[in-house]
Amino acid sequence: MMQKRKHQTGILILSTFPNEEVAVSIAKELIINKRLCACINLAKVRSLYSWKNVFEDHEEIVALFKTTRFSVDKLKSTIKKIHPYEVPEIVEITMDDVSELYLKWMMQSTTIKPKE
Repeated sequence: MMQKRKHQTGILILSTFPNEEVAVSIAKELIINKRLCACINLAKVRSLYSWKNVFEDHEEIVALFKTTRFSVDKLKSTIKKIHPYEVPEIVEITMDDVSELYLKWMMQSTTIKPKE
C-alpha cells in the first residue's frame, strides 16, 4: 500500500514560557542552531489556571513558532525536551491559508544548509 505524502504547509506551534529571557534563549536555539522554525513571535500574557489543585495567576510569555509540516514533529519534540515546565503547552495549529511567498520563506528558513 502506498503511503499518502503529506503536502507542505505552514504550521504554528503555540507554547508559553515563564519569562522573556527563557523564551528568547529557546528561540535562538530553534531558529539559528536547529533551523526548526522560521520565526517566533513573543507576547506577554496573563495566565489563569489550576495546577495541582491551586489557582495560579501568572504573567507568562506566549510564543508562536512558525514552521512547516516537514519540521513540525522535530520542533515539538525539541520544545518538549528543552522546555522548563513540567507539563509544557505545545499546541499545533495548521495554517490552512498562507501566502505562497511566506510559505516558501518558511521552507527555506527551516532547511539545513550544506556546509561550504
